[in-house]
Amino acid sequence: MSNADNYDISIIRPQMRDEDFGIRGRDMTQEKLRAIRKGLLTLNTLELTASTIYRFQIGGDRDDEFNRFLIMAMCNEMTHYQDFQVKLYEYGFKPSKIRWVYWLAGLALGRVSRLLGRNAILKIGIWVESKAVRHYGELLNTIDWDDDTRKIIEKDQADEDGHIARWKHLLHSDEIES
Repeated sequence: MSNADNYDISIIRPQMRDEDFGIRGRDMTQEKLRAIRKGLLTLNTLELTASTIYRFQIGGDRDDEFNRFLIMAMCNEMTHYQDFQVKLYEYGFKPSKIRWVYWLAGLALGRVSRLLGRNAILKIGIWVESKAVRHYGELLNTIDWDDDTRKIIEKDQADEDGHIARWKHLLHSDEIES
């Protein structure tokens, strides 16, 4: 189940204050911490891939509304990436040492889809965001998150649903020509 109706997805980069940061997991079992670590690493690398895809899909035309949508999506995905990197450190973990592989995958998917044109960009976006929504759902249902982390995951999942809706709308409309 999605949380798209529970969050304002027009907020691309939510504000954070001093009190939003903390040291987490001190009183948790090792089993629970392992699950949280695995989930956060999955989300962190998934968002790195997504932000990199959008980065390499953005074209050179500064007057292009489609590029504006890609820039907004990239910024939002970069925010998600930062969300999970912060949570990794709050729990005493570090990002994956092989995250560069996910960056390369994003580069390849972004470049190839850009070369193939607008419809390929939209289809890759729908595919990647659908995978993300599914991962978010599985991780929300299988891991016992603290309330603050759960809210971030739910908001980020809602953002991904918003990206899917935008890309599907653009794929099936003549609103923005390639």
